[in-house]
Amino acid sequence: MSIKNEPLIRISKRDGMATWKSWAVRIIALLLSLIIDAIIIYAIAGLNPLSVYKSMFDGVFGTNRRMWAWIRDMMMLLCIGVGLAPAFKMRFWNIGAEGQILAGGIAAAACMIYLGSGAVPNWLLLIIMAAASLVAGAVWGMIPSIFKAKWNTNETLFTLMMNYIAIQFTSFFIPFWEHPAGSNTVGTINSANKMGWFPSLFGQMYGLNVLIVVVLTVAMFIYLKYSKHGYEIGVVGESENTARYAGINVKTVVVRSMTISGAICGLAGFLAVAGADHSISVNTSGGRGFIAIIVAWMAKFNTLVMILISALIVFLEKGAIAIASQFQLSNDVSDILTGVILFFILGSEFFINYKLKFSFEHREGSKK
Repeated sequence: MSIKNEPLIRISKRDGMATWKSWAVRIIALLLSLIIDAIIIYAIAGLNPLSVYKSMFDGVFGTNRRMWAWIRDMMMLLCIGVGLAPAFKMRFWNIGAEGQILAGGIAAAACMIYLGSGAVPNWLLLIIMAAASLVAGAVWGMIPSIFKAKWNTNETLFTLMMNYIAIQFTSFFIPFWEHPAGSNTVGTINSANKMGWFPSLFGQMYGLNVLIVVVLTVAMFIYLKYSKHGYEIGVVGESENTARYAGINVKTVVVRSMTISGAICGLAGFLAVAGADHSISVNTSGGRGFIAIIVAWMAKFNTLVMILISALIVFLEKGAIAIASQFQLSNDVSDILTGVILFFILGSEFFINYKLKFSFEHREGSKK
C-alpha cells in the first residue's frame, strides 16, 4: 500500500557533483537552448537560424567599437555582481542595487558639476568622485542593514523600496542640473573640458573601467575566500545560530557586509557617470541591479566565475538587439530568444544541485 501512495517523482539534494560534470550540464543546457531558439526563429520569422546566430556574433564582435561597448557594459554588470556577493553569501537579499547605483551616480555627478570648473586637477576630481560614490552607496546599503540588525525587518522589501527613493532623489536633482534649461535632462556633463571623465588607458577609452573592475573582482574573491570577515559572512549565511555559538557578532557582520555591498554598487554608479554616460538620469542603472542578481546567484557568489556569466549575459543582450535591428524583428522576439537561453542556464543549476528519483526505479530495486 505504501508503494502505491509514493509520489511519481521525488527530489533530493545531491551530495556534490564533480566540477567537469557540472560544467558539462551547463554546456548541454546552453546547446539545448540554442536548438529551441533555432526552432523559434524558423517558426516565427522563417529565417535560417545559423544566419541569425552569425548576426548576433557580428553585432557584438563585428567591429572594435562594438567589442569595447560589450566590454564596458560587461564591466558595469560585473561590478554590481561583485557588490552583491558579500550580501548574498550572507543570505541578506539585497534587491536595492539599483538605488545604490543611483546614489553613487548622484554623488559622482554632483562632484563633476560643482568641482569640474578646473579648480582641481582631473585625477584628484576622479578620486573625490570615487570616494563620494563609495560613501553614498555605503550609506544607501547601511540603512536597511541597521533596521535588519536591530528590528529584523524584511530586507527584500526594504532594499526594494530604497530603489524608488533613489529614483525620486535623482528626479529631484535633475531640474537643478538640467542642460539646456527646460530639457528635463542633465545632458553631457563637462563636455567642453571633460573634467571628471575617465582618461584613455592603454589607448582605450574604457581601459580604466576594466582595470578598476578587475582589481575589485580579484580583491573581493580574496576577501570572501581567505579573510576572517569572509569566513564570518559564510558562517552567518549558513546559520545565524551557529555564528552566535562561535562567538561571531551577527549584527556587526550584517551591517558591515551590507555597507561594503552598497559601497561597491555605489562605485558602479561612479563608473557609469565618469566612465560611460558622463551624465545622470533615472535610467543610469538601467535595470542592471536586477540582472546582477542572476549573475551573483549563478556564480554562487564566486566573483571570478561572475566574469564569464557577465560576459555571456551582456553578449546575449547586445546580440539580441543586433538581430532585431538587422532582420526587422520586434524587441519581443529578441527578448524571447534571450529568455530561453537564460531559462535553460538557470534550469541547469537545478539538476546540478538536485537529483530526481522516480517511483518505478524504487520498485525495480525492491524487486531485486
